[in-house]
Amino acid sequence: MKKRKLAVITATWAGLVVLYGAPSALPESWQYWVYSPASALLWLVAMVLGPGVACAIMRAWIERGSERG
Repeated sequence: MKKRKLAVITATWAGLVVLYGAPSALPESWQYWVYSPASALLWLVAMVLGPGVACAIMRAWIERGSERG
């Protein structure tokens, strides 16, 4: 169960980091709007709250791992 929960948390953080870095391929004039202080704050909030939400959504899958012993 702990391994599955750790996998969900790690995948959530990795996905958020990739999504935060993806707009760097956009033209420089767009990057201010993508990386504005407000969006950076929202990303930080997602990094804190995202794993909890992901674990709540994946709860059945996480708990199913403990049945095997």
